[in-house]
Amino acid sequence: MDALARCAREVADFVDAGGWHQAPQMFALVPTAALAAAEPGLLDDLADGAALTPIQQHSLPEDITGGSPALDEFLATSTWPEGVVGCALVQEIVVLPPAAESTLDDALMPLLADPDAADQAARSAAENHPEKRDARLIVAVLKDGPSLTLLQLHPDEDADPFAPIDLRIAEDLAPNVVHGLYATFDVVDDD
Repeated sequence: MDALARCAREVADFVDAGGWHQAPQMFALVPTAALAAAEPGLLDDLADGAALTPIQQHSLPEDITGGSPALDEFLATSTWPEGVVGCALVQEIVVLPPAAESTLDDALMPLLADPDAADQAARSAAENHPEKRDARLIVAVLKDGPSLTLLQLHPDEDADPFAPIDLRIAEDLAPNVVHGLYATFDVVDDD
């Protein structure tokens, strides 16, 4: 778990350097030793002692936003080549205080028969809630091992811009995302 936690932290720091309001980003997690053997010219750039190295993937399609059905579809159709032992997804989300549950319930109740309409209503209610907080969800998985979910709340306007980022372990926060990332490693028979 230490290797995964260190790698997830490296991903969080990398994305944080780009500021807020970014599109979701995917990272392949590869063994650092294998990467160094395949690309000796990278030795100076690799983190000392890191068992895993995150490799940012190409930009995702423009229609993919955090939590969108397009992101679900992207994950459902993604696979990894040999040598990739894990992956990480970073997306911006909205978090609400527990008291906001009644607001969401009121928005959803009339629409439960239509899952798409209920999803849109929930997103709209969350985006327009006066106590919403923007956050970053960082989910990392190893294909044959553990997963780690981290949450980074958007700092308040008066926060020190040079303070280290505050990452919180968020167990059970995004089980569908964790499952979706594990599914990118499922072997599909061509029969």
